[in-house]
Amino acid sequence: MSDKYPELIEVMKYIRQNLHEPLTIEQLSRYAAYSPFHFIRIFKEQTGLTPQYYIASLRLQKAKELLMTTDLPVRDIAMELGYQSLGSFTTRFGRSVGLTPAEFRNSAAHAAEHLRQLTDAAIWHSGHEQAPGDCVEGSFRTEIPFEGFVMVGLFSKPIPDGLPDYGTLVRADNAFRFSGVKPGIYYLMATTVSWGMQARDILLPDMTLRARSASPLVVRHGERTPHQELTLRPPRFDDPPILVSLPLLMEMFYLQQTGKGSGLPGPR
Repeated sequence: MSDKYPELIEVMKYIRQNLHEPLTIEQLSRYAAYSPFHFIRIFKEQTGLTPQYYIASLRLQKAKELLMTTDLPVRDIAMELGYQSLGSFTTRFGRSVGLTPAEFRNSAAHAAEHLRQLTDAAIWHSGHEQAPGDCVEGSFRTEIPFEGFVMVGLFSKPIPDGLPDYGTLVRADNAFRFSGVKPGIYYLMATTVSWGMQARDILLPDMTLRARSASPLVVRHGERTPHQELTLRPPRFDDPPILVSLPLLMEMFYLQQTGKGSGLPGPR
């Protein structure tokens, strides 16, 4: 994006610096020297998101940061980020993160325990259960070596916003496979957790390696979906924020593997 549309990077910087202010399409398009129509079209073409959705996602990411790094009441955080009511903020936060704001703030105490549980080699089953329907499978390569595991999922939007439609955790050197995938359009995305990560870095995954398929993945009934090879790389400025709670995904995977809960979405 920086090569083709450097002005969009400048707009993204402006948005990040002014999240506490009302940000209109007219204002942002003037900043980029585009018409509103052209600005929206180019922005969505490059990010997969509308400017409004991108702004809302960054505000939720900022909310996560404030919940973890300050003692501000949840209501004050909501008001600071432009939400008209505590209820609308709590609903939007819960849908995207998977936890209420209060639950997310309190989850810091449990993140390290979820990571410790996953060091048990016995829970990393190597086999893939078959389920009726089509399958999506693939493997990873990394630009930077790391020791840990990969969270990979099929999402309905080009951003890790809410639980994936299908998700799992795998060791970095292992392949992944989703079976029983319903026909549709998906966005394949992944991020990493290293064994030595601190709880704060898991809760606010700004620096984790990440990967995404080059284009939306179309699953058609009865047709073989090509093998996916994802490259895990350092984050870029124009990457969308990871909104879903990583400790929540870790806990769901552990419960699934140990038979103590329903686990991550989708048959695997």
